[in-house]
Amino acid sequence: MKILEVKSLTIPEIKVIRYQRHMDDRGYFTEILRKSDIDERPELSSLKNETLTQFNESFSKQFTVRGLHIQWSPFQGKLVRTLSGHMTDLILDVRKNSPTFGKIIAYDLPVNNAEDFGEFIWIPVGFAHGGFYPEESKIEYYCTSGWSGVDLEAGISPLASDIDWSLCDADLKTKFDQMVSGTPLISDKDRNGFTVAQWSQNPNADQFMYEAGV
Repeated sequence: MKILEVKSLTIPEIKVIRYQRHMDDRGYFTEILRKSDIDERPELSSLKNETLTQFNESFSKQFTVRGLHIQWSPFQGKLVRTLSGHMTDLILDVRKNSPTFGKIIAYDLPVNNAEDFGEFIWIPVGFAHGGFYPEESKIEYYCTSGWSGVDLEAGISPLASDIDWSLCDADLKTKFDQMVSGTPLISDKDRNGFTVAQWSQNPNADQFMYEAGV
């Protein structure tokens, strides 16, 4: 895995890892993951000490909206990439006392097999994760813990009116609004998830606290 660039997003704990594809006239070859390359990057210190223990794959039909999901006991960070199609990743800060608590950002992760690079997005503990899909898509995500069951997870509805979108890229927010104004494919569980205010009053929210400098 040759890392070409590590980019911090508007919420700086969220990282985009751009890695090299070796191209020729047949297509490309790439190393998807090499722990030593991650360990050498100081920008990825929050990932360096993690062990990726569960690998998931998800297929979404066009106009699907998923999220925003979070797990505790054990906590779960996620390293995510798009395999085919087009995902726009959604990341919501749920760390109490964080200066960006309740704020959401988006990052576009379309697949272009002609590019000489691919991208992962790293979502550490303390952030609820989801995405929306303007076309039929497949993603995979590497998790720092296994799924612990419905009693140890929660969801904040991506449709919650009290999510703060002020840090989100305006074009991606417009695309999200256009999708949800139609007939998006979204589960009842996700649609009826917590609002930010409801989540902040849930006792489990106290497990996600902001620590400056971490």
